[in-house]
Amino acid sequence: MTVDLNADAGESFGPWKLGHDEELFGLLTSVNLACGFHAGDPLTLRQAIRLAQYRGVAVGAHPGYPDRVGFGRRHLEASPEEVYADTLYQIGALAAFLRVEGLPLHHLKPHGALYNRAARDAEIARAIAQAVRDYDPTTPLVGMGGSALETEGRALGLRVVLEAFPERGYTAQGLLAPRGMPGAVIQDPAEAARRAVQMVLEGWIETVDGHEVALRAETLCIHGDHPNAPQIARHIRAALEAEGITCQTF
Repeated sequence: MTVDLNADAGESFGPWKLGHDEELFGLLTSVNLACGFHAGDPLTLRQAIRLAQYRGVAVGAHPGYPDRVGFGRRHLEASPEEVYADTLYQIGALAAFLRVEGLPLHHLKPHGALYNRAARDAEIARAIAQAVRDYDPTTPLVGMGGSALETEGRALGLRVVLEAFPERGYTAQGLLAPRGMPGAVIQDPAEAARRAVQMVLEGWIETVDGHEVALRAETLCIHGDHPNAPQIARHIRAALEAEGITCQTF
């Protein structure tokens, strides 16, 4: 059995540093790099791509809302047409740097509030999926199982890779719990590792309100801005490998 281990990264901006890219990349199999809208800048993007290349980690695009102040975690009233254009624009920014370094675009995964909206809004999900398809229909789209993003991506003929979050809490609807809710963010690396193994082997997880929700985990996400991200990644990888699960790029 195999599973991909990804992280959101490349989120620093100028002298302002965020995340633990240098520590994390050696523990991962893929990364989702900010493309300049919610975080990141051109030099950070270039450096993150080169670090990923050095570590042998696959590089995906991580487009978000144009919201640096809110780190892309605030909902914006963007139309499907705007979301399509913003997504394609951000793909293009990353793809230019990848081309120079001789690397392919491995996948696309929306960021933050855009990801959450695409999980439940079919029009927004279709706009994102259409941008991916128009750029390159062979590029995989990463999203949660049962989401509108999965449905619309598959309807357009894309490969959809299903993602789970061992260091985030879930609601009974199978969506990520809002960050202000108790239990929404898992701080303990050992607990995150336990949840990762359960997600992969058993296909379900406990929700923040004590229910159970089924899920499929083809890739597991670690948020790069989590204060304990490197420790969480180490615990998760060790726990998975102890169960005979190989961490491998999808």
